[in-house]
Amino acid sequence: MIDIFQINPGLWMILAGLICALVPKGDTFALVRKVFIIGAPIFAGVMITQIYTSQEVLAGQITIGGLELTTLRIDNLSMVWGYLFCLIAVINGIYGFHEKCRITDSSALIYAGAAIAGVFSGDLLTLFLFWELTAISSVFLIWKGGKRAYAAGIRYLALHVLSGVLLLAGAIFYAHSNGGDYSFNAIGTDTLGGWLILFAIGIKCGFPFLHMWMQDAYPKASITGTVILSAFTTKMAIYALARGYVGVDILIYIGAIMTCFPVFFALIENDLRRVLAFSLNNQLGFMVCGIGIGTELALNGVVGQVFVHVIFKSLLFMSIGAVMYRVGTAKASELGGLFRSMPITAVFCLIGAGSIAAFPLLAAFVTKAMIISAVIYEAAYNPGLYVIAAMLLFASAGVMEHSGIKVPYFTFFSHDSGRRVKEAPWNMLVAMGLAALLCIVLAFPWGGYQILYSLMPYEPNYQPYTVDHVVFQLQLLFAAISAFCVLKKFKLYPAEKRGEILDFDWTYRKLGLGIMQWIGAMWTRLSVQTKRLRERAIESAGRRLFQVFSPAGAMSESAPSGLAAVLTAAMLIIVLIFVYFIR
Repeated sequence: MIDIFQINPGLWMILAGLICALVPKGDTFALVRKVFIIGAPIFAGVMITQIYTSQEVLAGQITIGGLELTTLRIDNLSMVWGYLFCLIAVINGIYGFHEKCRITDSSALIYAGAAIAGVFSGDLLTLFLFWELTAISSVFLIWKGGKRAYAAGIRYLALHVLSGVLLLAGAIFYAHSNGGDYSFNAIGTDTLGGWLILFAIGIKCGFPFLHMWMQDAYPKASITGTVILSAFTTKMAIYALARGYVGVDILIYIGAIMTCFPVFFALIENDLRRVLAFSLNNQLGFMVCGIGIGTELALNGVVGQVFVHVIFKSLLFMSIGAVMYRVGTAKASELGGLFRSMPITAVFCLIGAGSIAAFPLLAAFVTKAMIISAVIYEAAYNPGLYVIAAMLLFASAGVMEHSGIKVPYFTFFSHDSGRRVKEAPWNMLVAMGLAALLCIVLAFPWGGYQILYSLMPYEPNYQPYTVDHVVFQLQLLFAAISAFCVLKKFKLYPAEKRGEILDFDWTYRKLGLGIMQWIGAMWTRLSVQTKRLRERAIESAGRRLFQVFSPAGAMSESAPSGLAAVLTAAMLIIVLIFVYFIR
């Protein structure tokens, strides 16, 4: 008899997604799918609660081809991601309640289930399976964005399948150097397999030069699809880093770069969903840097930042998605003045903006400073880390500029675009309201942030609401606000213009395409020349054979005239004898 408490909770959501794919179309059946899409993550969350105790749980062992796979491992690290993914899956289900798309419903459940199953994987091969399933299931959410999304989805799928291939190759090399052990624990960079796995994670995590898929695919996905996509893939990658690469120094520098470079792109970007995609990359940098630092304070900060980031980033994507649902665009140059038509959405967007900017009493205020403080503490032993701390502070001010100010300002305020629309649908407002409430509750000074801190893997010895921290953070934020006001006053702030901002993806979308076209042209020319040479060779050989074997050729001149007849008669006799004896 199967013990349901040894089944990976993510598998229940994958099963629910497959059932949704089989449910017929129609309004009544659409309601059935919505029951699954909201109920399945609740059930998975209950199963996590029932399975997990204060001790690590290893279960679901399966032996395949002599390899023992551990399909379920829940401990104080993976448990946080499991609860978070279940929570945000419920909110996403409410947000998309108005949609009646069977593909979106089933893909969203399978995608979220694969992410949960991935973080609960106890070995690298099981992780690979769900790693690839997240890519395959999520690409349909991009393709639902329309014709423009098809090519972006293909590029997205190609990169993520490549990530999976690298993960599998790295797992094989790592196990070979580790006595055949595929357990998913600390990996490090001492082996070739460790480097391959790190590169695979880097693709999903958006390392510099590997990040372009986010800004390419997320803004082109469907409205609901973008919200769903923002929650799972990159956070699953952060979990893999936190599980396998704690204290790896190179991550400190990679993370610091990740926090800074998106700031410049986001400031000049016109598509607000793309602005939020750059902002997502910026926030991931803080987490990567914290994992590289590797101290208890840093890892607590990473876990807390992941938890609140999924919530406030989803809130920002939901608010812009609601605007896009009513207005039909997310271009800053075409928006403005919508606070008159969508005041509730505007308030929720401001709460999300304040949360990502780490305003006191809002979500990131109680988590992001833990990572920066951990860097500063370690700088006492390694002075070079003061540069990293300065980069993180710059990035904190930068996120205030592009996500804390730009997104709500150009959407709901700024110039009046003259658009008068309805407020967002009730289900979108409920989902945004839940996310906004969590942004406030999880940062509340009296008992609120302690709920968040209780989920952290180590004992949190950190007090966010000190006078020094509050004053310093307010100074940083108001400096960023003042800079924005001055730049706008003197018309120095980058104007919102229609256009495409080129990123590193230019290397394969433009330069790479040009190189391939050149290679194709050269191959065509070479084929033409080769064809001509081949035709000449055949023609020359034909002339030579004609000269030798034709009636007027050399063979006829040098052989007796009756030789051909004699040879033919001899061959006929041999055939007749052979047939006679084998009859």
